[in-house]
Amino acid sequence: MRESAAHAFVADLDAPVVDAEDRHHLQRVLRLRPGQVVSVADGSGAWRPCAWRADGSLEPSGEVVVEPAPAPALTVGFALTKGAKPEWVVQKLTELGVDRIVAFPAERSVVRWDGAAAGRHAARWRTVARQAAMQSRRARLPEVVGVVAFADLVGDGAALAAPGGGPISLARPTVLIGPEGGWSAAELACGLPQVDLGPTVLRAETAALAAATLLAALRSTS
Repeated sequence: MRESAAHAFVADLDAPVVDAEDRHHLQRVLRLRPGQVVSVADGSGAWRPCAWRADGSLEPSGEVVVEPAPAPALTVGFALTKGAKPEWVVQKLTELGVDRIVAFPAERSVVRWDGAAAGRHAARWRTVARQAAMQSRRARLPEVVGVVAFADLVGDGAALAAPGGGPISLARPTVLIGPEGGWSAAELACGLPQVDLGPTVLRAETAALAAATLLAALRSTS
């Protein structure tokens, strides 16, 4: 996939058809030439190479390859932040190979969304994740959960990112990132272990990427 001229997601690998938006991107933005290789994936780990045709269609040119799901699955949860930062975080977490992306309102979060707003943002994040997965040549789309309550994330396998914590580990493949103002006393007392992301003070969005990078690096060498 890394050597393909472009990458896209399709519903059927045996009869691959890109949607109108992706076709426009391949034709008008990337300006693919007939015969160039486009890898297509189903979003669940299977992909195959295809040849790009002048009319914007795809012709399978190789066998279907099924990539095993990476283990353990990596999850990064981040406290809601203002502006376009959540979209940027979703994009970069997807590029880094995170399997599950979730947001939550922390006690010190400035941003508060009602159900309708949370749903709209989650839908946009899924589009962002899909585009980032195309750019980064992923065969699997990440699960973008959307916005959930902090209490729903407190469970086995999770850890809080906090200064002075222990080293990050695949034994805790879910890392939760707090808001700019830091975790509240109640959140710190939730019972989850804490992991340290380094000696400097990071912005919330940078911390999310640092956690993802460390987890991905550990998984790639395990």
